[in-house]
Amino acid sequence: MKHFLRLSILLLSLQILTSTNANAQQSTNAQRSTNAQQSTNATIPTLKAKEPTELFRFFFDDDYFNFSGRGTDRAYSAGTRLEVFYKENKPSHFFLDRAMPKAGDSSVNVFGWGMMQIMITPDNISRADFQPNDYPWSGALFATHTLYSYNEQKKYDLQTELDMGILGPAALAGETQDYVHRMIHYRRPMGWDNQFGNSPYVDVSLTAEKQLLGFQGLVEVIGGGQVVAGTGMNAAAIYSLIRIGKMTPYFKGFLKQYSSIGSRKKVQFYFIFKPEMQYQLTNALFEGGLFSSKPSMVVKTGKSTQVETYHLLNPVLYSFTFGPALVINHFTISSTQTSITRYLKGLYDHTYGNVTLYYSW
Repeated sequence: MKHFLRLSILLLSLQILTSTNANAQQSTNAQRSTNAQQSTNATIPTLKAKEPTELFRFFFDDDYFNFSGRGTDRAYSAGTRLEVFYKENKPSHFFLDRAMPKAGDSSVNVFGWGMMQIMITPDNISRADFQPNDYPWSGALFATHTLYSYNEQKKYDLQTELDMGILGPAALAGETQDYVHRMIHYRRPMGWDNQFGNSPYVDVSLTAEKQLLGFQGLVEVIGGGQVVAGTGMNAAAIYSLIRIGKMTPYFKGFLKQYSSIGSRKKVQFYFIFKPEMQYQLTNALFEGGLFSSKPSMVVKTGKSTQVETYHLLNPVLYSFTFGPALVINHFTISSTQTSITRYLKGLYDHTYGNVTLYYSW
């Protein structure tokens, strides 16, 4: 019996020792595994989403787009713009790019190329005769080259744009409108024979913006001013741009306004409000260009005759633009409404809508 007890005690002792050694070995192995995993994790770099360096924009103004549901087809009837924007990896040697002003040494510079077509029509597009008491038949087609230069530290930007093209029948505004109206089975425009004659359309514009107020990344108030000079328009404007909502700070740069790649704000949604006052000295779209033939009508009243032409330019314009913008990863869509006072003296005010699509990569 004593031998049996001794043998049992010996076996139990061996089992305890074996279990202790095994647990110690498991603990050592677990610690080694943890250390190895930590070491491996330390050597693997955190991958960041690549920030976009290019952006495509499709911009469409049309007075048929109206938040009130009462669309029209008159005055500034439509404007279509296609553009590609890009960041240069090194300073551009193109002479136009070098001439355009930058917002300081630390600025984020985005260049762009595009095309735009503009249409102006009277209220009754079904009439083929000259209508001197309404807006003219007018169209322009031009190429654009732009620079948006943003300084995030000082919160200001400079935007420069060069437009080069043609005003008149060569702009193909009449053909474009007729084609679209036939496609959608809408009334045909009949008066394009009364449009201004061909003339060069060359403008340079400079815009400067500065942040006036910001509140916790949810509200931005920006003041802006613009001057335009050339054969198309000579004008100046001042405005305020107000943004309210969940958004990337405005002065981080043009591309970051319209993308959420690599941002903690994967979805942005905000509203913009833009009151503006503009003084226009000349405007070829409503007056004709430097070399344009201008339509007129001779009216006989008794023994005298009188030549009727379009109304004179209204020098001071007031406008208000508002609407939402939604940014999801690479995509952005915005929709705005603009109400503006009469372009020509004695005529009517105007409202038009805008839809703009962006895609960045």
